Amino acid sequence: MSIFRYTASADTTITNAFKADLTLRGTGSNMGYADSVEIFSIAGQLSSSTAGSSQELSRTLIKFPVANITANRTAGTIPASGNVSFFLRMHNAQTPWTLPQDFTLNVLPVTTQWQEGSGLDMDNYNDLGKANWMSASTSTGWTSVGGDYNTATPGNMYTVTFPLGWEDIELDISGLVEQWIAGTGAGGIDNFGVGIHLTSSQEAYFSGSGDADSGSLINNLTGAAQSYYTKKFFARSTEFFFKRPTIEARWDSTVQDQRGQFYFSSSTAPATDNLNTIYLYNYVRGRLVNLPGIATTGNASNLTCSFYSSSATGAPTGSAIRLPLGGGVTTALSTNATCSYVSTGIYSCSVSLTAGVTPFEGISDVWRRSDNVEFFTGSLYPSYMPVYGSAPTFNYTTNVRNLRSSYSIKETARFRTFVRNKYWNPTIYVKATANNPTEIINSASYSIYRVVDDMTVVAFGTGSNDNNCTYLSYDVSGNYFDLDISLLERGYMYGVKLAYYNDSIGSWIEQPETFKFRVEE
Repeated sequence: MSIFRYTASADTTITNAFKADLTLRGTGSNMGYADSVEIFSIAGQLSSSTAGSSQELSRTLIKFPVANITANRTAGTIPASGNVSFFLRMHNAQTPWTLPQDFTLNVLPVTTQWQEGSGLDMDNYNDLGKANWMSASTSTGWTSVGGDYNTATPGNMYTVTFPLGWEDIELDISGLVEQWIAGTGAGGIDNFGVGIHLTSSQEAYFSGSGDADSGSLINNLTGAAQSYYTKKFFARSTEFFFKRPTIEARWDSTVQDQRGQFYFSSSTAPATDNLNTIYLYNYVRGRLVNLPGIATTGNASNLTCSFYSSSATGAPTGSAIRLPLGGGVTTALSTNATCSYVSTGIYSCSVSLTAGVTPFEGISDVWRRSDNVEFFTGSLYPSYMPVYGSAPTFNYTTNVRNLRSSYSIKETARFRTFVRNKYWNPTIYVKATANNPTEIINSASYSIYRVVDDMTVVAFGTGSNDNNCTYLSYDVSGNYFDLDISLLERGYMYGVKLAYYNDSIGSWIEQPETFKFRVEE
């Protein structure tokens, strides 16, 4: 599982816009319970006013449950800083009003604690409360009207452009989230959420006395003489489950256990491709636990793996095989490879093996602690690396062999695939005797869509900003992925689609099969 979504814990719109009478302003209005948030700038609505004094602005405040992110990191659910990206996701809300084009929004951390409030009126601004344009809460006013924002730390300032106007926000704010997680005690900042508003050059012009704000109006000598009205996003109160504002954590949790496709070294392959990585999974009473006395950071230097020829019964026999330099082998012809700690109860080892005059038929891998305590003995069956005289083409048929008809919103499910060549045509003897091992796809990705309206709810995470977050892992039993079912709205049918990367054409190919399931309570 390498996607986690954190829905906003508070959001609201604040404004200094005129009410319907074009006399009074909605500076005391609150819209914390509205199903959308709004950002706009109106210039010159009162033609009789002094230059710029009819400035009308709307800004959005939004806060996320960073304490939940911190708790998940502590529990190991999401990785440490540097190994995960956090994206702000907000979805365009269509309106009957005009939609500006070619504008830019600033996304800045708020520096004052504020209250969401319970107002709903986004038309006449008759619902009073906090936060609003003038005050952050019932006890605290803004230092500057329109909200207090951190503009002193460039790394915490983000912008997103809207060429057409209707675009969503999908913005990498990892640096800001990490500062929230750290908190002020560790050189970070307090989590008061973010404010979103038009850039200074696109918010309406106003010249205040002495170049200062005047009442509810913001001094802005570089402002625009044109209007940008209006941009709305769905708020956390919306009835549309997948449109709520979220912070989405994405990371690469892919396990590429090559025990089932272990190749001898080939002169046609570079050194890195001659390495094979195998894994040890330490399950105790059905759960992963760390091996006693083994380091849990980086190279587990006191855990090694040795390789032996296998006997007819699968037991190690003879002397340990001498290993070439590379991977966990730092001294040529060593018999021990140093292992690495991956995550709780999971360890890996990378080695290359050279086929001799008489190739090994079976290999036993033996995992030991530095004091010679043995933890595990496994088996693997190396083969020669395939060589093609022309670009290969692959046509597969896929099944999710453990698919259930329904899943609970409270579980994390593992989906395991079975893949074979579409044109596999075995003999009767092969059908009767073969174990039918699955093909292993080195680069595979999944997506999830809602069946009733074909809405994509988890897209193929194969882009440069996606951290391989929807890649399938694989082990000796084939490909698989884990899905946090709470990402999905209960009461609906969903479909899983798969795509495989074809190296020979440099493209992803979506597979024809769809696997459907329902999400229940």
